[in-house]
Amino acid sequence: MNLDDWKSQIKRGTLEYCILLIIKKKPTYGYELISTLESYPIMAAKENTIYPLLRRLSKEEYISSSWQESTEGLPPRKYYTITDKGLAYLSAMSVEWENLINTINEMKGV
Repeated sequence: MNLDDWKSQIKRGTLEYCILLIIKKKPTYGYELISTLESYPIMAAKENTIYPLLRRLSKEEYISSSWQESTEGLPPRKYYTITDKGLAYLSAMSVEWENLINTINEMKGV
């Protein structure tokens, strides 16, 4: 495996966590989510990655969605919000993330 493959696997494994963190802050529509992720270049992802992930998170009831009218002349936007089940899942993910980071830092001697 080369470094690019390794980075891709790490990103795939953490993207769901990052999406839930963003949606937890405020209801977010798809393009806004993609733009937010792009502001963190290491986490930037394309529509063909984000939307299937949003559909899966919705199917698993970690997020819900609703259509809202946008500014005049623009089509409605589908906003995603985190559910109570999603908050519990995110909390569990946060614990695991902290455990992982602490273990890696310990291994590095930090």
